[in-house]
Order: sequence, then C-alpha cells, then structure tokens
Amino acid sequence: MANVFDPLWSALEPVGRDPRTGGYRRFAWTREDHTLREWFAAEAAARGLDLVEDRVGNQWAWWGDPDAAAERGLGGVVTGSHLDSVPDGGAFDGPLGVVSALVAIDLLRAAAAREGWQPARPIGVVNFADEEGARFGVACAGSRLITGALAASKALALTDADGTSLAEALRRAGRDPHALGPDPQALRRVGCFVELHVEQGRALADLDHPVAVGTGIWPHGRWRLDFPGEANHAGTTRLADRHDAMLGYAAAVLTARAAAERHGCLATIGKVAVQPGGVNAIPSGVTGWLDARGADEAAVRATVDQVRDEALRAGATVTEESWTPTTAFDADLARRLRGTLGAAGPKGRPDGIPVLGTGAGHDAGILANAGVSAAMLFVRNPTGVSHSPREWAEPDDCRAGVRALAAVLRDLAGEGA
Repeated sequence: MANVFDPLWSALEPVGRDPRTGGYRRFAWTREDHTLREWFAAEAAARGLDLVEDRVGNQWAWWGDPDAAAERGLGGVVTGSHLDSVPDGGAFDGPLGVVSALVAIDLLRAAAAREGWQPARPIGVVNFADEEGARFGVACAGSRLITGALAASKALALTDADGTSLAEALRRAGRDPHALGPDPQALRRVGCFVELHVEQGRALADLDHPVAVGTGIWPHGRWRLDFPGEANHAGTTRLADRHDAMLGYAAAVLTARAAAERHGCLATIGKVAVQPGGVNAIPSGVTGWLDARGADEAAVRATVDQVRDEALRAGATVTEESWTPTTAFDADLARRLRGTLGAAGPKGRPDGIPVLGTGAGHDAGILANAGVSAAMLFVRNPTGVSHSPREWAEPDDCRAGVRALAAVLRDLAGEGA
C-alpha cells in the first residue's frame, strides 16, 4: 500500500506549507485552494471516477452512477473529508481522509480485478469546501450550504481579514456567487457517509489501538464579539479620559476561561482584530471570536451566556456565527462498522474496535444533522496535538486506517447492502 499512499501524500505535502513554521495555510478560494482542487480532480480522473461539483463547489468523485442508484432507492456510499486548513495547521486534519479514500478505492479496484467483486452501490469520494472556516469564519461552510444549515445570503456577506467578501472571493476564483444554495440533488445521491479523520486528541494512544469508530460530536459554535472604543494617543491621553476597547475584550477573555471551568466546557478566544492596530494608539475597536463546545448543550449555552453578559457590559455586540447541536451518528451504521472491523481487530482483541465521541466539528456531523446516515473513523494521533504543525499520525496507523476504510466501503457497497 505504501507505493500508493506515499506518492499521493507527497504530492500534497508542499501545497500551502509555510517553511518558517512547517504549518499549512490552505484557505478557501485562494491560489492554494485552487491547486488542491486541481489535484483532487486529477486523481479522480486517474482512477476513472466521474467528477461532479454541487452548487457550493464541493467536489464529488463517483465510481458508479449515483443518480441511477438513487432512482432505485439506493444512495451511494460516500467517504472523504476536506483539504483546507486552519492557519498554520497540520498536514493530517482533512487531507488524511481524502487521501485514504482514494487509496481505499485503489484497494477495492484491485479486489474487483482479482476476485471479480463489484460494488452493488456506487462509491463516492468527496472533497468538502471550506470546512475549517479559517478565511470567512464559519466552519463546515460547504456542507452547511448544501444542506441549508447556512443561508446563501448570509454566507456571501461574510468577509475575510482583508475585508474581501465571500461573494467577491468566488468571483475572483471564476465562480458564480449566485449559484450558492441548498443542493438536495447532491444530498439525494448520498445513502451514507463515512468520514475518516485523524484523531484530535490522544484517546487511541491510551487505548493502544490504531483506529476507532466515531459515535458523535459535541455541540459547538462560534460567536463574534465587537467591542467599541475611541482612538486616541497612547502617550497623552489620561487613563480617566480613555475609552479603550481592549479592556472589554480582555475581560471577556478571562470570563470565557472562568465560565468554561465553572460549567465543565471548553471556551477559546483564539482570533482577535484590533483597530487601528498601532502600538501607540488606544484601540477604537476590538473584535474577538469565541469558540465554545462541550459534552452538554445546556452547559455550553450557559458558558456563552456568561461571556455574552460580560461583553454586553462593555457595550459590545455579540453575534452567533454558527451553532451545531449535539450530533449523534447513526447508531446502526456505527454498529455495522464495529462489526465489520471488530472481527479483524488487531492482536485478536475480543472487544474489537473502540468507539469515541469528539469535541471537534466535522462535515459528517453537518450531514448527520441533515438526516444523512453518517459515522466516522478516527486514526490514532500519538501526540494528541491538532491544528498545529505538530499534528501527527504514524505511517503504519495511516495504512491501518485505509484498510479499515476499504473494508467498511466494501461491506456497505456490497451485494445485499
């Protein structure tokens, strides 16, 4: 398998990589994104897969005819993930799922040639657009838009750090912004979705297992906090005369940490924009973005409410940019994955393959909330670090993930599926 996996992985490795940090900057609708989309299209063509795009620009590569299958009441079996990254992100978050999906197709094609096996249902590989939301602030934008969870009018008005709207970014990329919107035809082709992803934690390292079945995603969301102030000279304005936007922002950051501890959640303000942004100027405006998530919806909402109250006391405007409720994956599908993989579990373990929930958001969760049968496979991350250049998965574990995915796809797409 190494002679298949390694060239694909190596081809992606330099795209969008910052040589200073070793991290990646692969943002939606940029030159790097275009290169990644071309790579995906070329790999689909090399395998004889039919490439189609939905209204949002998500790329779907099909082995078989999903429309004919949908007419028979059989949606396709889909896998894949995304290729974009967070700022200075790691190599595995997203691309591991896409590369693994293509290599799994190669394994199944080899089985077809060797054994005469043919899928009874079409198999698709998807590259979702703008999963991380690093440029325009809304995670899983590609899947949210086709499912209708994100309105096209709201999405098109989103802006990046340079003030470029999503509508303008699409035009610059040669795309029609007016095409954006829900795409029920694209969803109709998906009978079930299994997303392979690097684990964003270290539970599998503690369990001494290379692969797990994902059972669900914690509720999570993002909020924009806009704090007002008045610009003035840092060296001549008395403290009593200042209206410093940074003070309200700083209080909100501390409140986020305290509220998360109080309610047993996670809260992070990891992005901030300051106006006018001078060392010797009092800030006239500060915008921060809050990320909050946890195992319990009520606790997450209570955490956010506490941060909102603190921000409002400073005169801020608080805007909810995204919210994903608790997502339980299809229990029957998860059991089927465990049954398929448990029988061939490593070291003959009688308990088979472990199951994990996650606090990280994924396109699989968006599809599940839209009524699509979905589940996930996680590949061990020995450090537990993600969204960082230190993100890692051992080559042998990556290959174990590919074998697991191929086994799952063969089972789900097989005769009588």
